[in-house]
Amino acid sequence: MTPPCTAPARHTRRATAVVLFLLPALAATLALSACQPAGPADPTSASSSPGSTVKTSEFSTLDAAGVDTIRETQAARLDMSSGRLDKAAVRVAADSYGPEINTRGAGKISLSIAAPNGEITAETDRIRFNTTARRADFSEVTYFLTANSLDEYVALIRDGVERYGISEASAEDWISSTQADPDSKSDFSITPGTATGLTVNYDLRYDGGKDTQVIIVHVLPAE
Repeated sequence: MTPPCTAPARHTRRATAVVLFLLPALAATLALSACQPAGPADPTSASSSPGSTVKTSEFSTLDAAGVDTIRETQAARLDMSSGRLDKAAVRVAADSYGPEINTRGAGKISLSIAAPNGEITAETDRIRFNTTARRADFSEVTYFLTANSLDEYVALIRDGVERYGISEASAEDWISSTQADPDSKSDFSITPGTATGLTVNYDLRYDGGKDTQVIIVHVLPAE
């Protein structure tokens, strides 16, 4: 009579023990994986999904929503680093003449314009965008500077000379003449500067009989 073979039973018991030993470790690994936080979302996914309202640019738009945002935040940043401001880039229709943003009585807007060389910055309560229905860009961005004294006015002019390359000789001639007669009236356009890669013109509107003096600043595209 052949004796019974018991070796397979021992192998079976050993295999079963190994499986039972591994199961708790596998369960713990799966639980830990389930608790791991999700990785960061793709930063471009919000802007590429249809209907997304996430703002992905540092620059302002000039559609109705963009103008409302400028009024609410009292800040506007325009991109003219290419030498021009295209209508399409600020979400304005091709045949649009552009908005006028006026916050007089409600505070001033911190305006910055990225230029080919550096930046143009100002505190202003009125910004205009000039163009024609046939132009794809704006022919001019205009904003207004104000001062409550001749000294403040002169400081604004000299700041423009230093930062934008406006003619120093032209500016100082006007300053000397007006300081000699501070009660005078004068409409004078200083020779423009092009140090930023854009043409910046200071158009002086001075009236010594008024409390507030005005400089109309014209920013024109690079030629």
